Amino acid sequence: MLDSSKIRTRKLYYEDAYKTEFTAKIVSANAGDIVLDRTAFFPEEGGQSADTGVLGGFRVADVKIKDGEIHHLLEDRNASFEPGTEISGRIDWQHRFSNMQQHSGEHIFSGLVHSTYGFDNVGFHLSDNEVTLDFNGVIGPDGIRDIERRANEIIFRNIPSEIRFLSGEEAKTAEYRSKIDLDDEIRVVTYPGVDACACCAPHVALTGEIGCLKVVGLQNYKGGIRVSILCGMRAMEVFFHDRDILEKTANYLSNSTDEVYHLVVKARTELAETKAALAEAAKKLVQVRIDQIPAGGGNAVLFEESLDAGAMRSAVNSLVQKKNGFCGVFAGSDADGYRYVIGKQGGDARTINNELREKFGARGGGKPEMVQGSVTASRADIETLFGK
Repeated sequence: MLDSSKIRTRKLYYEDAYKTEFTAKIVSANAGDIVLDRTAFFPEEGGQSADTGVLGGFRVADVKIKDGEIHHLLEDRNASFEPGTEISGRIDWQHRFSNMQQHSGEHIFSGLVHSTYGFDNVGFHLSDNEVTLDFNGVIGPDGIRDIERRANEIIFRNIPSEIRFLSGEEAKTAEYRSKIDLDDEIRVVTYPGVDACACCAPHVALTGEIGCLKVVGLQNYKGGIRVSILCGMRAMEVFFHDRDILEKTANYLSNSTDEVYHLVVKARTELAETKAALAEAAKKLVQVRIDQIPAGGGNAVLFEESLDAGAMRSAVNSLVQKKNGFCGVFAGSDADGYRYVIGKQGGDARTINNELREKFGARGGGKPEMVQGSVTASRADIETLFGK
């Protein structure tokens, strides 16, 4: 039996990032956890997700590295293999190449940020769903757009990558970006004239293979910024999606895509003005109804289909000037439930609010003079509660 404690898995992806099929000997096999003497599977490392694929006819769920050993975790944890036997593997090329595009694009983007602003990439995450880059300084949208444009110019120039392993004095004196101190031999990925960075992941041979780079998100993060990017087909899928939405919106508005933004702003402004006018009209209509209520003792309750919170509070303030009991305004319907504001002059509106909670499960609260909340109950039941 091979002694796995003395094996460091040979990394075939270092020798050829484009290798998709390989054979290897099994070093150890335990409950679907397979260690090989060599592998083309890149493990989860350096912020990048692991390769996917098939090993010995079984799907690989995850790949981890520990103390130089690369562990292939199979989806079928009951899969049985004998140490010392030969096994074949095949990685999913589409997934691998997409990760290569994203990671190479990240190096170019981060290298430009470093050379332009002096900021370091202090966090990197590459999964199947997102690619995020964290920088320890703030760059505005215009600066990010400039970096994005320059990154794509470098991609289009089809610059070849250079990968070297450095050790000893050469590793100490060489200039390259690195997020951590490494004691072992250092693998440096270089795009001449653009960036040099210590990295453990597979990369494209030529920048043109990245295809394109698109910034899809920018936010302030821990005193710096977090930039989300996508490259290659991932970027194209976002473009297809966004363009489709833009064209559908333009068609709906019966106008060109260039006019969509201005039309949406105009429509939103007009909608806000219309809502404000309707709210003011509703407020006046409610006041008319309040004016018709005789002053004196007892409770009062009004129901409206639609009324904003400000108008509801204003109506309650008017009611409590006329009535010395509980005064409530409910907006909504029996089907959808009601929002409410209840007040009582010189008393405690929380009393009836507690009854609404106990009988109908209402949610809300406030101060003695005024409470607000929501309830699912019928108008008839609410009016009964108010003695109407």
